[in-house]
Amino acid sequence: MCTAVTYAPKDHYFGRNLDLELSYHETVTITPRRYPFSFRKMPSLESHYAIIGMATVIEGYPLYYDATNEKGLSMAGLNFPGNADYKPEAEGKDNVTPFELIPWILAQCADVEEAQKLLERLNLLELPFSPQFPLTPLHWIVADRERSLTVESVKEGWKVYENPVGVLTNNPPFEMQLFTLNNYRNLSAKQPENRFSEALDLPLYSRGMGAMGLPGDASSSSRFVRAVFTKLNALPEETESGNVGQFFHILGAVAMQKGCVCVEEDKYEYTLYSSCCNVDRGIYYYTTYGNSRITGVDLYREDLEGSEVISYPLLKEQEIFLQNGRG
Repeated sequence: MCTAVTYAPKDHYFGRNLDLELSYHETVTITPRRYPFSFRKMPSLESHYAIIGMATVIEGYPLYYDATNEKGLSMAGLNFPGNADYKPEAEGKDNVTPFELIPWILAQCADVEEAQKLLERLNLLELPFSPQFPLTPLHWIVADRERSLTVESVKEGWKVYENPVGVLTNNPPFEMQLFTLNNYRNLSAKQPENRFSEALDLPLYSRGMGAMGLPGDASSSSRFVRAVFTKLNALPEETESGNVGQFFHILGAVAMQKGCVCVEEDKYEYTLYSSCCNVDRGIYYYTTYGNSRITGVDLYREDLEGSEVISYPLLKEQEIFLQNGRG
């Protein structure tokens, strides 16, 4: 399970929580412009936009969970079990595998409008990376500074939705998740009025009662509602550090703690990492479950004309600053 969010107080930010029960040795990964991207059924790309994001690198190939390119276009893939349906190869379509989708789009497209044109020709191919790395059922959020899309390959076919809230979780399909927000239109960051009855004086006994009914469980549908409410009511800060911190607070509202979601005996899903990319500046920030300190990797401090993937292992040990420490 996962949650992805866009946020644009001044600069534009894109990021996600990755919620799983185990790590796949993910690293902050930069793909420079001359890394040769090969695809199973499509022509290789010998030059392309540079990309930064979180990936597991297998045999030199970056399998991105979420990423942003140098033009500010971002994508994330989120678990979509029971609904994702990949297809056989189709003539006249761009046959791209699910693990190739993020590089296929981000390598070539500068914004959502360009991405949408590629997505309209797409056929998501049922072809795994290898027997050791089978396909994961996914759907995706695609976003730039102005727009967001959700894309889903389901039994009925390929679906591309406008995403007006800039948030995505998992099941049910996006169209249903968006409709569910109608059930919470009474929620507010402000204190509620007494509409129960004029015959009763019902005093406010706590702050925050305008959001009573906001779901608090870890299910993907509840996280979607909570993430949208939190994002749309989050106040912008004046500084980069303030807005990055605010973004991580938004993700923190839907983070998952070890022990609260048991997926099988002695296995618990939790938020392995949270990410926040300033897509205007090309800085990819992250925290991990074990280290809440924010760490950043700057795309533009690397040689973007190179041809080899650059990886930074995650800093997972908790870093604590002792304010009155000695020497």
